[in-house]
Amino acid sequence: MTDELSVIELIMGASLTVKLVMATLLAASVASWFMIVQRVIILQRANAELLDFEDRFWSGMDLAQLYREGSTAIDEGFDITGGEALFRAGFKEFSKLSRQENMDADAMVEGSRRAMRVALMRESDRLEQHLPFLASVGSTSPYVGLFGTVWGIMHSFRGLATSSQATLAAVAPGISEALIATAMGLFAAIPAVLAYNRFAAKVDALLNRYESFVDEFSGLLQRQSYAQKRDQAQ
Repeated sequence: MTDELSVIELIMGASLTVKLVMATLLAASVASWFMIVQRVIILQRANAELLDFEDRFWSGMDLAQLYREGSTAIDEGFDITGGEALFRAGFKEFSKLSRQENMDADAMVEGSRRAMRVALMRESDRLEQHLPFLASVGSTSPYVGLFGTVWGIMHSFRGLATSSQATLAAVAPGISEALIATAMGLFAAIPAVLAYNRFAAKVDALLNRYESFVDEFSGLLQRQSYAQKRDQAQ
């Protein structure tokens, strides 16, 4: 308890500049933890939704029925994201192009693929949201803390110059205050760096699975488009 109080007293006794540095680092740390928890929830949900959609997609059910189920969910207020959002973008474009006369089969598939690529970019932006902030906190917080430390040490030595007794005891409190800023910088940076690396890997894995789905669904649509053209030719 005495150590905790001494740390608080050191923080309260720091210069205004060092206090501002500490407040900035504390705010960055709180914001980082909020975003870390948010990203954990979003990425876990995205993974679960993709697994559920892939089960339904590859179960052999009619794709038009799968699209209608998604439309019903949207009407009920649910947000369609992930693999199902890619499917809906591609299937909608394919259905629209297939109703046009004299539409080439390859053009139908390419149009559907472009629509899915646009949806994939939106999913990428959604999954990567806040990751740049975590990267910035992780890379800059130690330097912000170091700035507070340097400033605090300079302040201590300026006070030592006007002191009649140039002893270590005279500057120790000021240096301790300054070093707290470095510690807070590391406290903010380390979780942000670890979270960023972890989340970036998970996002890359999800995006790779989305891209694989786009390729697989494009192949399926290509076979379907050729079948439609053969039926029309007959």
